[in-house]
Amino acid sequence: MPKYIIEREIAGVGESPAAALQAVSQTSCSVLNELGPSIQWVQSYVTGDKIYCVYIAPNEELIREHATRGGFPANSIAEVKSIIDPTTAEA
Repeated sequence: MPKYIIEREIAGVGESPAAALQAVSQTSCSVLNELGPSIQWVQSYVTGDKIYCVYIAPNEELIREHATRGGFPANSIAEVKSIIDPTTAEA
């Protein structure tokens, strides 16, 4: 199943208290439960003004539906074509 990186632009999100991030996570999980098992949230990285999320889903449309239902921005959605890490350099 394809893996996607979603960029969410949210001003000041990096300064959000833990309770606010927990509430957003709970909303996201609730919407995921509604959408069914074909979409999975793997993890997210919170930076100053953006959240970068990793999702597994059959298509980009389902990710957009999750964002719409949850009230989250999805400013950019990119399908991961390959994954590399330091072991990729090894022969």
